[in-house]
Order: sequence, then C-alpha cells, then structure tokens
Amino acid sequence: MTDLFDNDTESSAGPRPLADTLRPAKLQDVIGQEHLLGPEGPLAVMLASGQIGSVIFWGPPGVGKTTIARLLAHESDLDFVQISAIFTGMPDLRKVFEAAKIRRSSGKGTLLFVDEIHRFNKAQQDGFLPHMEDGTIVLVGATTENPSFELNAAVMSRAQVMVLNRLGEEALERIANRAETELQQELPLTSAARAALIEMADGDGRTLLNLIEQIMAWGLDESIDPEQLGQRLMRRAASYDKSGDGHYNLISALHKSVRGSDPDASLYWLARMLSAGEDPRFLARRITRMAVEDIGLADPQAQSVCLQSWQTYERLGSPEGELALAQAVLYLALAPKSNATYVAYKAAKGKAKQTGSVAPPKHILNAPTNLMKDQGYGADYAYDHDAPDGFSGQDYFPETMERPEFYLPVERGFERELAKRLSYFNRLREKRRG
Repeated sequence: MTDLFDNDTESSAGPRPLADTLRPAKLQDVIGQEHLLGPEGPLAVMLASGQIGSVIFWGPPGVGKTTIARLLAHESDLDFVQISAIFTGMPDLRKVFEAAKIRRSSGKGTLLFVDEIHRFNKAQQDGFLPHMEDGTIVLVGATTENPSFELNAAVMSRAQVMVLNRLGEEALERIANRAETELQQELPLTSAARAALIEMADGDGRTLLNLIEQIMAWGLDESIDPEQLGQRLMRRAASYDKSGDGHYNLISALHKSVRGSDPDASLYWLARMLSAGEDPRFLARRITRMAVEDIGLADPQAQSVCLQSWQTYERLGSPEGELALAQAVLYLALAPKSNATYVAYKAAKGKAKQTGSVAPPKHILNAPTNLMKDQGYGADYAYDHDAPDGFSGQDYFPETMERPEFYLPVERGFERELAKRLSYFNRLREKRRG
C-alpha cells in the first residue's frame, strides 16, 4: 500500500509497523468515525465547501485523530505540519509560525496539527490566536481531555470541537479484517480468542494492530484459545487518569447509578474504578456523600453503613476491604431515595445569605446581664417542656422575616414517618397561634 506522506519528516525506510502500513489513504477509508466523515458529517461538509476551519479533535487514544488530520491536509491541499505540545516550547512555535507565513506568501496554506494540545499553557495557547485569525494556519488540535476544561475560551471560540468515539467491536473487527488482507494471512485464533483480542484492544485501533502484529510474529500453525492468548499477551490497561476527564466521568456514572437504584450498574462502575487503580479512600468518601445527598433521612442508617464500610476498608486494606465498599454501594442503590435534606439546606443557605445579619427574636436570646434583660432579651420565652405536648409553637425566626418552609420530606422510607411528625407539629403550631 502506498504512503501518501513519504515526504513527511517520518522516514519510510526500513520495516514499518502494521499500524503505519494500514494508515488510511482517504478519509472515506477511516473506520469508526462515520458521524464526522459520512456525507452529512461536519468534516465532509467542510471539505465539500472548500472552507477548512480550525478544529479540535477530542477523543480517546487510537481512534484516528492524527490520521484524519493528515488526510484533511492532503485533501484540502495544505502543507501538513505536526508538533506535540509535550516537546514544543515557545521558540519552536515561533519557528513554525514563521515557516507558515513564508508558505502563505507563496500561496500555500498550512494545517498545523498539535497533538496533546491541552498540554500547552494559557500563554502558549494564546500564541495561536493571531495566526488563526489572519489565516496563516489552520489549527487542528488533538486532545484526550475535555477541551471545555483544558483549552482557552478564545481558542475554543475560533475552532469547532469534534468528538471522536471509542472504536466499537464492529469497527475493531473491520480493522482486524483489513490487517489480515494486508498480511495475506488469517489470525491463528479461535472465534472466542478473536473476541478476547478485540476486548483487549479496549476501543483503541492502534493497540489492536500492535497486538495483531505480535500474534503474527509468533508463526503459529494452529489456532489458540482465549486462555493461551491471555498467557502470551498482556491486556491493555484501561484508559484512566485519576485527575482527568475519565475519572470524573466514571465517578459520575457510579453516583447516577446509585441514585437510579440500579445495584448492578453501581457495582460495575465501582469495579471499573477500582480496577483502573482509583484510590479506595476517594471512593469511600464519595459513597458517603451519596448517602447524605441522595438518601438522607429516607434511610438514616445509610450513612452509618457507609462509615462502617470505610472503617472496615481502613482495617483490611485492598483487596479484601474493597468488598465492604461494594456492600455499601449495594445498600445505597437499594435504599429509598430522598434529596429533601439537600434541597432544604440549599434553600436555607440562600435565605441566610439574603437576610444577612438580621438578629434572632429577642425572646430566644439569653440575658446574663440586667442591661440585656432591660432590652427585652429572653422576655416571654416559652419553655417547651412546660407546654402541652412538650411543644410551645413559638416562632424562632427573626421578627422581620416571614416563616419559610425549607424541609419537605418525601413519602419514601423513614421520611414518610418524618412527614407525619412535621405535619403533627405544624398542626400544633397553628393551634397555639389560634
């Protein structure tokens, strides 16, 4: 297969990796990103219009970001220049921009592909702006991190963000078929081992091709099964950054699964995070937060279960203590749900901010001095234990403030009982006032 990019800085001499050999020659050959490259996809429409604008490609590794950028430059007749934000500083950027200006003066445009663009700091990102605005470069950035958090608003406003998807099983199978055609040899794998290989790639086309290259190098005469494959190959580590976007996506998935009362999904996301190396103590803290935020007084025992599981983990450590966290997650998923405390507290905080430093009513203030007694502190305070039913019904809000209603218990779990108590006290309060 011919390489469209023989003139690039990459050398074409010597043996080439399979992933490079199978690099698509046309955009329509790219597998797995049809939502961008199909007839109505934004990249296809952009090419058809002849107006190539700056783009940020956001997606996991091995899904075609670099390949699409190369082909975009080729099909729009732009010089392709590739840099990595990891290895490029401001002096290097100035040289890139100067070379692009020289090309532009001779009528040739430049597509500047910046891998790991989120690694550039704010000043470096700002350096692209004038060259994007005057047409010196068409910027195509690639990032595995959420550009909303990692890129400057000014850069974002001048570029379209296009999301590249993790490759599914069908796309990976097509890549495997293409590799077999190129190598003129079928993979020496049983159907179950082939499925295991696809799973090992974990949505990464480059990883799949690298694994296929290893398997073909073994020179096997007979097909091997999943167990034999697992002994020979290491599974690709799950893509996970404890401080990155994937971290927040997975904890969000866990939290929402618990809130949605789905114990199986909750266990799955917990296992995903623990398997990826997440700190179990972080999970213990977040699980306890779920009990407070989404269950609350609908099941007051939920907090105790979480704290006990946290303490159990601290005593046992990993992996045994992780079972205690799993137990807490199951309890929370199946517990009655209420965010009434959360809502009430937010409303109370809003009212507290609104009313500022307004004083409590004088009748509930202590009066340790005669001066304070003369000012009316503590006057007419009703001691609840002396009142009928142990309830005076006095108003404890500031005198200038109408009585608000913050806490509205739900008709689920223990809060059903609390709703009855609240209704009882409200009736007594009205009776005392009457």
